[in-house]
Amino acid sequence: MINDPTSTIAAQLAITIDGQQTTFTEGETIYQVSKRLQKDIPTLCYDDRLDAFGGCRLCVVEVEGIRNPVASCTTKANDGMVVKTAPPHIEKMRKTLLEMVASENRQIDVDPLRGLASQELATLVNKYGARGGRFAGAKSGTSNLQDANPFILRDYEQCISCYRCVRVCAEQEGDYAISIANRGFETQITTEFNNDLRDSDCTFCGQCIQTCPTGALADKKAIRAEALPEPIKKTRTVCPYCAVGCSIDLMTKGDKIVGAQPAMDGPANKGALCIKGQFTYDFIQHEDRLKKPLIKQADGTFKEVEWDEALKAAAAGFAKAKAKYGRHSIFGIASGRAPHEAAYSMQKFIRAGFGTHHIDNCSRA
Repeated sequence: MINDPTSTIAAQLAITIDGQQTTFTEGETIYQVSKRLQKDIPTLCYDDRLDAFGGCRLCVVEVEGIRNPVASCTTKANDGMVVKTAPPHIEKMRKTLLEMVASENRQIDVDPLRGLASQELATLVNKYGARGGRFAGAKSGTSNLQDANPFILRDYEQCISCYRCVRVCAEQEGDYAISIANRGFETQITTEFNNDLRDSDCTFCGQCIQTCPTGALADKKAIRAEALPEPIKKTRTVCPYCAVGCSIDLMTKGDKIVGAQPAMDGPANKGALCIKGQFTYDFIQHEDRLKKPLIKQADGTFKEVEWDEALKAAAAGFAKAKAKYGRHSIFGIASGRAPHEAAYSMQKFIRAGFGTHHIDNCSRA
């Protein structure tokens, strides 16, 4: 007798983590399943967007039937597996690892303006009480503070060789602008021939900054505001530079914009930004930015006016040009720095208002 396949229910894969049984999908790692159960497994080399690396070893867990702890980020979940995420000997191991990592760095506490993930090491060191100098000694990493690029600070005395910056540059951006040289205490993040970033394939997207867990790579423009006394406030918005609609968090101190960070949960960008979205926010509060509309006078000078007068003058100019030269004499250019709603209104104004398709924008500039 042939069984009807539609009447057979496939057996579900199950794993037990800290006494809690749950199902999982084939191919998931212990770390991914644990995270779904909201288990607090520490990591320093892990980034959801990157292939699991298993370098920091902080995510090790105990698996029944396996003698040594295994890295949960690289170990696939198996049916019937029994896992303990934080038994005492594992927690002790994590504290020792953190003490070793912290001992190589110039400092643990860095300003949050350095980058999105810059507080990860300090948070874990505080949690495990791993600030002691038990392993004090040799330091690793040589900073390249002479790199004259205007955006990225390369403070490698803070580097812990997690390689998240190298991997995000390769796996997410496809730039391969930075790599790893040497071994042991001589390990160094570098560019080709150790040149400045401006002479490499770097596109200054800022992804290396935002994934760095120690602030070794930092936003040069943002950290200029470290001395401002006001607390940092984040406001979610949409990058105005093109039609992709990347979600970003503008960072402010008082009424001053001091930085921009990508939204990891942004539906359009998933944590990615280009150089414009990451670094070009200065125009908002630039001293040369116009605060009132200007009307050109007969002698060639410009006069500040209120909006009602400016709009009437503009309307009169459009009407005069259309009457004298025809509808195709009207040409509109929308600003790449304006919201998408404004760009839509601009093209409707030109197309529906004057009956011409002479409309473009400066987003490609």
